[in-house]
Amino acid sequence: MTTPGLPAMPVSSTPAVPSAGFRFTKEHLVVAVPVAVVAAVGGFLVSHYLSSGRSCKKGQVNTTVSKDSPKVVHSFDMEDIGTKAVYCRCWKSKKFPYCDGAHAKHNEATGDNVGPLIIKKKDA
Repeated sequence: MTTPGLPAMPVSSTPAVPSAGFRFTKEHLVVAVPVAVVAAVGGFLVSHYLSSGRSCKKGQVNTTVSKDSPKVVHSFDMEDIGTKAVYCRCWKSKKFPYCDGAHAKHNEATGDNVGPLIIKKKDA
């Protein structure tokens, strides 16, 4: 086919060029599957190791206080408090339910920001 005003281009037959793309063979599969499995297991183990130091067993916050009791409950009368009382909220205090400042070490170790509950009487 010629276009008016343009010279005819010779048509040459070009040899078929083999595909330069990647071919996935059985040998590739034999190598890729074990590598993928090892990477997945390794990733899981590293993730589990890193997260186990940050959380308590099964998400429990109370790891030591009155573990033989089905529920830890403390009740105080307002008249018995005096002018001020400071109560633990991190469950790490050796004087639980009163705060002994153990939350500072807990916060440093875990990156948490828990502090005590402070109850005081208003000045009349």
